[in-house]
Amino acid sequence: MTLALDREKVLAWLSQRVPAARITHILGVEQTAGDLARHYGLDEAKARSAGLLHDAAKYFKPQLLLQMAQKEGLELDSVLEAHPHLLHADASAIVARDEFGVVDREILDAIANHTLGRPNMSQLSCTVFIADTIEPSRGNTASLEALREASVQNLYAAVWQTSDYSLKYLLETRCYIHPRTVLTRNWALQMARAQSPEIGNSTGKSIEQITS
Repeated sequence: MTLALDREKVLAWLSQRVPAARITHILGVEQTAGDLARHYGLDEAKARSAGLLHDAAKYFKPQLLLQMAQKEGLELDSVLEAHPHLLHADASAIVARDEFGVVDREILDAIANHTLGRPNMSQLSCTVFIADTIEPSRGNTASLEALREASVQNLYAAVWQTSDYSLKYLLETRCYIHPRTVLTRNWALQMARAQSPEIGNSTGKSIEQITS
């Protein structure tokens, strides 16, 4: 597909369906995912395409999200049924495919995985997952700056730490936590440790202290 032409079409479509602040976020994810992909030697154009489309269904009504998921044959658990908003990532991938003709599986998976992540997801998916949290319009807190620094040091460590960042927020706000977020976090930590054994060594000690 012609990326430049498609981009204008996507932006025109988004402008009719999401507020300006969300467009700013989407463009930030597009840029950040592309930057991370280039940094890690991945396909920058694919990362940018996934970033641009990742929130296409962000403002779809809950019932529509459920209908789309059911029609697609997606597995729905009690958390997703209670909070259909979590399905906007999968629904955005459906929009990318059906509305814009995206057929590249890696791009579609990166869109679908950007909210909850997924164990064994591709490195391209990792870039969009991370970018969704650290793109510039998210702010400049110390925690976000630490994540941005981590994102260019070890891709899997950044996924793990991004998951921890999300989990902390969900715990503090007493929100439901989807099991896939925890599974993604543990997988990413395992991958990061495999690459750099010194990463996360304090975790085991902390668990021992808690359970002793």
